Amino acid sequence: MDYTINVRNRLLNLDTPIVMGILNVTPDSFYANSRISTEAEVIERSRQILAEGGVIIDVGACSTRPGSTPASEEEETLRLRRALRILRQELPEAVVSVDTFRPEVASMAVKEFGIDIINDISGGSEEMFRTVSRLGVPYILTSVKSSMREMLLDFSEKVQQLRDLGQKDIILDPGYGFGKTLEENYEILKVQEHLQVMELPLLVGVSRKSMIFRMLETTPEESLNGTTVLNTIALMKGANILRVHDVKEAVECCKLVGLCFSSLA
Repeated sequence: MDYTINVRNRLLNLDTPIVMGILNVTPDSFYANSRISTEAEVIERSRQILAEGGVIIDVGACSTRPGSTPASEEEETLRLRRALRILRQELPEAVVSVDTFRPEVASMAVKEFGIDIINDISGGSEEMFRTVSRLGVPYILTSVKSSMREMLLDFSEKVQQLRDLGQKDIILDPGYGFGKTLEENYEILKVQEHLQVMELPLLVGVSRKSMIFRMLETTPEESLNGTTVLNTIALMKGANILRVHDVKEAVECCKLVGLCFSSLA
């Protein structure tokens, strides 16, 4: 389906799938090679995402990997302010999302730095819904449900809540790796196309996750090939945005899948 989202009064077209590059300003992300700490690294990684064809830079300052202890709100805010200040100075026109489950952090990011999108991996809350609706920015709603049936019911209820609050741009994320067993992730991926009934754009983030390296008995560092395979399947089942560590490879994946489908049309 054809979708657009409003980003700072500009329409971002999702008719052709796009890539969101991950910028982790955390010391404890599950994928060690993605951790960024210095000003120079923030600039280098941001420029790399855009140079390799990424459209959105997704900044996260609080690790949500399984078994981790989340950073305090104060620490998350401090990390984000440092990174976002640099980003806005160096790349003022870049489309930036913030990965957070805290309404106050979301509010700070938008009000102080004009962040374009809030990416909430928590499954949503009334407070967050009210916050993003007031801020008027696109919102990524992640599901922590473990079956497609539960996911569709939950999405339907929460999308209606957001609509009632006046939220316009909503992106759905099936939440691979969140609240799901290894097997449940694959059961949902098998029928991911059912989410198109919601008539909303779909973001998929499987990059180097445990659903890949546990299944293949490898490590996050060895999971690029598995990531590309699952990204290809996700695109064929309706993904509009791929959230990834490896931007160049994901952009190539989008291009080749797009060529296959356009040649068959």
